[in-house]
Parts: sequence; C-alpha cells; structure tokens
Amino acid sequence: MAKKQSRNDNRQKRHARVRSKVSGTAQCPRLNVFRSNKHISVQIIDDVASTTLVSASSLQLKLASGSSIEAAKQVGNEIAKKAIEADIKKVVFDRGGYLYHGRVKALADAAREAGLEF
Repeated sequence: MAKKQSRNDNRQKRHARVRSKVSGTAQCPRLNVFRSNKHISVQIIDDVASTTLVSASSLQLKLASGSSIEAAKQVGNEIAKKAIEADIKKVVFDRGGYLYHGRVKALADAAREAGLEF
C-alpha cells in the first residue's frame, strides 16, 4: 500500500509539471511565487544563468500580517518596482503549483498594475 502524499508533495508535483513548460531567460525571466502559512515571497529568476535577479517578501517588508491578501498586494507592488528599476518589464508567471486564487492572484494583479507584463 502506497504512502498517502502530503499536500506539499502534491504541490511540488504540480510545480514540476509547470516548470517543465515554463522557463525564464535573460530577456523574459520567470516570476516565481512561494506561499507559506505566515508569509508570501516572490523572485524573478533567470533560469539560463541560474540566478535570482530580484526578490521581495512579506518578511522583508516587515508587514504586520504576511499571510493576507493585502500583504500579497504590497509584495506584488514591491517586486514590480524592483523589477522596473532593474530594467525588467516582461516576465513569465510561475505560480509554484498553487492555485491561481486568493493571495497568488492578488500578488499577480498588483504586479501587473505596477507595470510588469505577463
């Protein structure tokens, strides 16, 4: 009998499936989202050079509650500002195996409104 898989194991499988199709380059890097129970963080990654170009998180912003939709919006605004300063305007969105809903959607919408294209 097979061991029951945890929710995070299932998420990692979904993420691997998405990552087989989504890859970031120097011209169009990958915007990766990680969501925990307490915080949300995001990185813009160049997969060809294996480097993180820009990152932001609710921990860095020292928000009162890093697990809310409002915190996700602030992190989305922050990553867009940092990306535009680094001359990154277009990215590929990688939801990290999470549903495009709630905090992940709020972060993506805030980043789009602040000027990122994806």
